[in-house]
Amino acid sequence: MLWKPNVTVAAIAERGGRFLLVEEDTQHGRRFNQPAGHLDPDETLLQAVVRETLEETACVFEPAALLGVYQYRHDEEDVTYLRFAFTGEITAHEEGRALDHGIVRAVWLTLDEIRSESGRHRSPLVMRCIEDYLAGRRYPLAVLQQYSRS
Repeated sequence: MLWKPNVTVAAIAERGGRFLLVEEDTQHGRRFNQPAGHLDPDETLLQAVVRETLEETACVFEPAALLGVYQYRHDEEDVTYLRFAFTGEITAHEEGRALDHGIVRAVWLTLDEIRSESGRHRSPLVMRCIEDYLAGRRYPLAVLQQYSRS
């Protein structure tokens, strides 16, 4: 059997000391996460993070830097995730746009509010990405190279 990790993207957006998160219904109850999701076929990582952010928050995300690449094993679900997290700016909000199925709301939370909800984080990557952001970790988007056999 060929094993493959699930490739995901996440947007880390901060505005005035608040971070954009989504509250979502999962099989483990209501959880908080960054706007995040799976890479689709024929999509670049940057296209994926812009799309996922729009679908989950109705916000237009403009990636500015790669925050990091995170490998996370969810033992209970027997799944490994490879998360590409990006920092950037929210440049617009599409008022009235329906959010993805399962998304309860998009919300801007302070660091203290996020920490107080640690028991409801979708994974340990929620806090780790914020800590890395606050530590100033940033990698140029040029480190990402997209190739195809045309």
